[in-house]
Amino acid sequence: MHKQLIYIFGILFFVGCTSTPKEQSLSLQEVPPVEAGFSDEGLALADSLIHQYMDNRWLPGGVFLVARHGKIAYYKSFGYRSLNFWEEYQKDDIFRIASMTKAVTSVGIMQLYEQGKLGLDEPLHRYIPAFKSTGVLDQFNPADSSFTAIAPKRPITIRHLLTHTSGLVYGDFEKGNIRAIYQKLGLLGVGLSHGSWTTEQFIDTLASVPLAFHPGERYNYGLNMDVLGRVIEVVSGMSLRDYFQQHLFDPLGMVDTHFYLPEEKHNRLVPVYAQTDNGTIMKQDDDLVNLIDYPKRKDRGHYAGGGGLSSTAMDYARFIQALVNDGEYNGHRILGRKTIELMTADQLVALNKQGAGISQIPGSTFCLGFGLITEEANGLNSKSPGTYEWGGYFSTKFFIDPKEELIFVGMTQINPFKHGEFYDRLTAIIYGAIED
Repeated sequence: MHKQLIYIFGILFFVGCTSTPKEQSLSLQEVPPVEAGFSDEGLALADSLIHQYMDNRWLPGGVFLVARHGKIAYYKSFGYRSLNFWEEYQKDDIFRIASMTKAVTSVGIMQLYEQGKLGLDEPLHRYIPAFKSTGVLDQFNPADSSFTAIAPKRPITIRHLLTHTSGLVYGDFEKGNIRAIYQKLGLLGVGLSHGSWTTEQFIDTLASVPLAFHPGERYNYGLNMDVLGRVIEVVSGMSLRDYFQQHLFDPLGMVDTHFYLPEEKHNRLVPVYAQTDNGTIMKQDDDLVNLIDYPKRKDRGHYAGGGGLSSTAMDYARFIQALVNDGEYNGHRILGRKTIELMTADQLVALNKQGAGISQIPGSTFCLGFGLITEEANGLNSKSPGTYEWGGYFSTKFFIDPKEELIFVGMTQINPFKHGEFYDRLTAIIYGAIED
């Protein structure tokens, strides 16, 4: 009996010692590429690609991170954050992540969902009464931008917002009637910050805008996550800033992720560059600089759940590594495994069949808060089916490949970026470097 106990304990000890980082939920650690299953020579091609784009003045530089099985195989900064080549990018530089904020807001909503505090198919007006009277655009008068609206066929739900099928849009990216209405109500340029509105004031104003289509009828990228940020505030009784800090940033060790940067971090916020028609990078004009320096504004209580955060490559890597780890990172759980399975399931099956989804490419679809690649897209690129991802307006990018336990974070600041193929080429290099 004594020998049997020793044998059993020995087996348990061996299993504990050989469990994967995903099982142990370890924090990210930098290792030589080979320890994460990469070829040194293969990943070195990433350096060459990045330098090529910088040499051609298509890319100012940035910070790029690749991790697999919880091990960071590639984490480097490149280039200069000044066009006169005197200030180099640093790995702890802070970037405006814009729409990569949406993933954080989606996780916040799913936390409340798995706690039984809201339902995905419950009407939005249950949480924000102003949307009870939101209609669908009917008649429009171009003389004064007045309009009439008809009752929607169905109310907006939380699921509609998570999948951008609510009928809400970004007025900035629209043309014609809808844009004119957004402009009249002061709703252009509010997806990142606002000089005076609180989150509540912004969303209540948004509720007075007519929907572009009936909820659930098609996909259209819009201010949905900003509304969900306000839902988090209503349900939790906390500001979105405080909710994120308590339930995500503090547990995950995201010490440099903020809506509005503390003054002592202002110098770490990198500039945003533009590109000429021939693709050469250039400094933004002063008027635009004033607009894009919103992370340095005074905090007046407006927290854009669809685009307001700034962060570092490492902070964001911690966040998405928690999702690879089935919701846990460094001993702190932010979501349950089954909730993540729900969140990363294809939500647009019916709309895709109707040609009303996010893409006409089979298998390129959308889940709850993320773009998603399904089996139908296998062979489209090197990413595994089940990979989910998104990017930010200022040319940041991330993806999560659960099958390979692989994450990528790319941080640069350029808009418009006329060489968007850069990330596709970099992704091909990353997958090509996998050896095991």
